[in-house]
Amino acid sequence: MTAMTFPTGRTYDFTAIGRLCIDLNANEIHRPMEETMTFTKYVGGSPANITIGMSRLGLKTAFIGKIADDQMGRFIHSYLESNGIDTGNVVTDRTGAVTGLAFTEIKSPTDCSILMYRDNAADLKLSPLEVSEELIANSKALLISGTALAASPSREAVFLALDYARRHGTTVVFDIDFRPYTWVNPEETAVYYNLAAEKSDIIVGTREEFDSMERFEQNAEREDRFTASKWFDHSAQIVIIKHGKEGSIAYSRDGAEHRAKSYPAKVVKTFGAGDSYAAGFIYGMMGGWTIEKSMEFGSAAACIVISSHSCSDAMPTVEQVEDYIERCNRGEITAG
Repeated sequence: MTAMTFPTGRTYDFTAIGRLCIDLNANEIHRPMEETMTFTKYVGGSPANITIGMSRLGLKTAFIGKIADDQMGRFIHSYLESNGIDTGNVVTDRTGAVTGLAFTEIKSPTDCSILMYRDNAADLKLSPLEVSEELIANSKALLISGTALAASPSREAVFLALDYARRHGTTVVFDIDFRPYTWVNPEETAVYYNLAAEKSDIIVGTREEFDSMERFEQNAEREDRFTASKWFDHSAQIVIIKHGKEGSIAYSRDGAEHRAKSYPAKVVKTFGAGDSYAAGFIYGMMGGWTIEKSMEFGSAAACIVISSHSCSDAMPTVEQVEDYIERCNRGEITAG
């Protein structure tokens, strides 16, 4: 399998549904959170970052989500619009819900953590009645994110969006995005993740995220091919399992295993890599590229983001990714 077919004649290339929040990234890196005094504000949330990434790569994008009726919510809305993302289905909560906050700690390039505030978060208040079937029908691809499945009514909104996508032949991408603090228990996580994965054409996650889905599976060896093979009995065409700095493995419905080279990076922090990787990979697949070329493009995009202080602001353009790859091939960029 070298490429996927996406629907044609749609208004939007890519639409995502799910989490919209604020990232507050530590300015004093190489310090623990307890000693960090200042932070820089960015738009955050995995589906938001991926959509921003897709827009920066030149695709026409839209978002389905809910923001708080506060200053942070208005900041998010303005940022999405300034990045060319259609916000017609980004609705404002009127119940007093707040914007989720993520404070990041950067002790070292490999020792990073996130302190989340998700109580009464507006993005989890999105209801099924607020999901536009017309928007999904007019999109080539719909990305869903696992965090949005953690609570009602957002959970039901995502499943309705999945039904709309299947009804209209819209390609579904499932970014597992497992955040354990948003779930009641591991069994709940596994059940709803599996139900969503069954309706998805592309499934992307880390080895640990796929482990969270296999609560009821017999995969003690954590074998990647075993993990991927299950989903080809459903809708999946491609399953990507990420192994951090060791790279990623993609499995396709035809039984093939795909690996691609990774690139060096001068790492500032680890978070944001998965979002930029997903944007780069999906961009490649929508362009009719091979799985390997799409993986390499995603890997280079990820390197750019983890070499930066931000996630959303650092999402690269096509030209920036291509330049990064060329510089790596010339040996101008080394790991550090």
